Amino acid sequence: MKKILIVQPIHERGIQVFDNRFEVRVASDPSAATVIREIKGVEGVVVRTAPFTREIIEAADALKVIGRHGVGVDNIDVKAATEKGIVVVNTPNANATSVAEHTLMVIGALAKRAVGYDRATRNGNWEIRNSYKAMDLDGKTLGLVGIGRIGSMVAKRAAAAYNMKVIAYDPYVRPEAAGKMGVSLVAQMDDVFKQADVVSLHTPLTPETRGFVNEAKLRLMKPTAFLVSLSRGEVINEKDLCAALKSGVIAAAALDVYDPEPPLKDNPLFGLDNIILSPHSAALTEECVIRMATGAAEGIVEVLSGNRPQFVVNPDVFKK
Repeated sequence: MKKILIVQPIHERGIQVFDNRFEVRVASDPSAATVIREIKGVEGVVVRTAPFTREIIEAADALKVIGRHGVGVDNIDVKAATEKGIVVVNTPNANATSVAEHTLMVIGALAKRAVGYDRATRNGNWEIRNSYKAMDLDGKTLGLVGIGRIGSMVAKRAAAAYNMKVIAYDPYVRPEAAGKMGVSLVAQMDDVFKQADVVSLHTPLTPETRGFVNEAKLRLMKPTAFLVSLSRGEVINEKDLCAALKSGVIAAAALDVYDPEPPLKDNPLFGLDNIILSPHSAALTEECVIRMATGAAEGIVEVLSGNRPQFVVNPDVFKK
């Protein structure tokens, strides 16, 4: 019977994908030391957010496939997996709708000052209604960095719901394809930051994107503009963002991701009123966690059944 190790608990529907050919269990805890100890004889692994390092991969003596419960694989040493002939699969279609919806939600909440008005009303500050701080999104410009699965959904929804003009920077998308999404491509990333009333980040974490939203980028933005990030915490220099929010370089922000995660308890962003924070939960709707759990499990079953799954992160592994 083939052994499956689930590093962190997943939805029961995902576990149900494995039939009587598989022996499934959840790791005692997701620490590297525990996973190294419990991975012996395991052929398939489901990984959520816990680091899956080269050390773990080299300790695995039977591993054939790693299933990522989600999209990003920066927590997995894909190079080490490929070197050992281990297939890495993910679930790129699972979370797009949920994250796109969350993005539209926080854009609306920022524009309408929803959190601040809620807090003021509870505290008896009725007169905040006369501050006229909320703004309409109709006709405003949404700037996207990245228009892949999630970014393209955000573009269509923002245009439909808010009548926003959408511009984007994405060197991997052709102008004709962007045009079909209702998006105008700009030549330089800086153009997004300069022109947009709302900048929303939808880019993976790569050496090129690590820390690219820094003081210089933020100073390109309008003082009335908002920054939204639901991608990876490491793409933003949090110290620079905090300074920009404090000094009025930009008006407000919304984050679902941090560096590190979970954020430290003394994170200075917690003391700011002009930012909306959530615990990396944009994709964690009930529907989405079912899609991620079942998708990761189905990819593992495909590999262990001798088939090529739909979503493979490291296709070069099949050359081995």
